[in-house]
Amino acid sequence: MASILIIEDDSTFAQIIEGFLTKHHFEVTTVGNVAKALKLLSQQNFELLLIDYRLPDGTGIDVLNHRREAGSAVPAVIMTSFNDVRTAVKSIQLGASDYITKPINPDELLMVVNTALEKKSTAKVERTDNRFIRGKSDAAKRLYQHIDLVAATDMSVIIQGESGTGKEFAARTLHQQSKRKSQPFIAIDCGALSKDLAASELFGHTKGAFTGALADKKGSFEAANGGTIFLDEIGNLSYEVQVKLLRALQERVIQPVGSNKQIAVDVRIITATNDDLANSMKNGEFREDLYHRLNEFKIQLPPLRERGEDLELFIDLFIKLSNEELHREVEKLDRETRQLLLKYDWPGNLRELRNVIKRMVLLTPGKIATADSLPDEMKTAVTTPSALPNPTDIKAVNETNEKALITEALLKSKYNKSKAAKLLNIDRKTLYSKMERYGID
Repeated sequence: MASILIIEDDSTFAQIIEGFLTKHHFEVTTVGNVAKALKLLSQQNFELLLIDYRLPDGTGIDVLNHRREAGSAVPAVIMTSFNDVRTAVKSIQLGASDYITKPINPDELLMVVNTALEKKSTAKVERTDNRFIRGKSDAAKRLYQHIDLVAATDMSVIIQGESGTGKEFAARTLHQQSKRKSQPFIAIDCGALSKDLAASELFGHTKGAFTGALADKKGSFEAANGGTIFLDEIGNLSYEVQVKLLRALQERVIQPVGSNKQIAVDVRIITATNDDLANSMKNGEFREDLYHRLNEFKIQLPPLRERGEDLELFIDLFIKLSNEELHREVEKLDRETRQLLLKYDWPGNLRELRNVIKRMVLLTPGKIATADSLPDEMKTAVTTPSALPNPTDIKAVNETNEKALITEALLKSKYNKSKAAKLLNIDRKTLYSKMERYGID
């Protein structure tokens, strides 16, 4: 039986989930806050974490950060309201396997749990899905013109775009169209690497190099020799690791942790971020010399809301893939359902679209999907005009004004958060908290 830790402060909801998963032969433990979860994680090993985003003493992000710092590879799923999808998508950057929105459907929960556990067991198997489509919109055409142009070279590429826009797929496409296509493609999620183990993961280590190093380990750079290494969310790497990465790029050699031996490597570097690395560089959070080595060519991925006619192509593709995976026979959408999908703004981009379509297919017993299979909050977001708040609702008006002031300050400071905080006469921690509250990316 796979062991699952549920971190959820709603005791009734937690008991319902626990009962359901227990019936399906999982071993379940529940806790109600971040502190208890971290204590338990230091004492026991679990095979999956189910984490509520909003907790009494913090958020699910706190648990993900602890997991990363501890170097844990246990898969985690964030449970959140539909309105917090932007935050749930951000949790993927910190190593969450997936997210699921409340209210949770039992069949959907079982599907997400099983998928997360399967990902863990096949984590080292490289998969390439060639069934994805390029799209026909002007934005898609420009994107693939750039990919076609740079793929055949050995230039280092930065892929920039919002969460969920398909940065890893773009990196794989670059690799598949390059002269290195027959060699390894290694993808590393830098957001999921602990600061202590990042150098070991990338460059390897020798036996006894640190506590827990029981044998020599080959790093990702050595494993990717001759091929391509993709570093997602590269802005999360510590300064020390950035120094070692720069050396690997300049001298084409790596040095495993604890070793005096240098190993020659020939790899192409593709990096990705949803942050503005140029801004991080100005703030002293990212090395300028490394940035220029990585930024030989930049590819900007357009968000789904700017891809026009491509949205329908992706909807049909994800229905097809979900039918195959879930053994369903959904052939089409009724008019209302298709209109809802086309009008929604998709803040989580392709990742959110795929999740919504998969849930829709799962909840559709026949061949025609209806609006009943879509989240209620999504229908509300589409059908309710995004008007100004009720002028008699002082709290709503103040929140709207505060959000506008924060956004304006960020624009004036060119997204330098320290400067923005000074303009607003608040500390940086308060600014981060308010940005998260208002969904300001």
